[in-house]
Amino acid sequence: MFFAASAWGVLVLTPMCFMFDAVGRQDPPPITHPQFYYGFACAALAWQFAYFLIGTDPERFRPVMIVAVFAKMSYFAAVAVLYLQARLSTRMLAISAPDALLASLFLVAFYKTRSQK
Repeated sequence: MFFAASAWGVLVLTPMCFMFDAVGRQDPPPITHPQFYYGFACAALAWQFAYFLIGTDPERFRPVMIVAVFAKMSYFAAVAVLYLQARLSTRMLAISAPDALLASLFLVAFYKTRSQK
């Protein structure tokens, strides 16, 4: 599951590095602080490699799974709050739904990799 989450994230996030102007045209107003845009894209992309690492040895990296849950849920939670404040569209809420699903699956993985001692 962590390998799939990593692959999905790389596929979804990598194009962001090349779409700065398109994002502003598609969802105005244009972005005025590129450092936040690229900072988010690169930090999120870095996490995909952490998910890959967890997938290589889930028992060893089990503690990192909790941080991975937080990373996925923090984005979904932020989008959900902005949606409830009528500051984002339903489309944006739907786009963040896979993160909530992955957070739930990461939590399941955390409990399933408990030591059997």
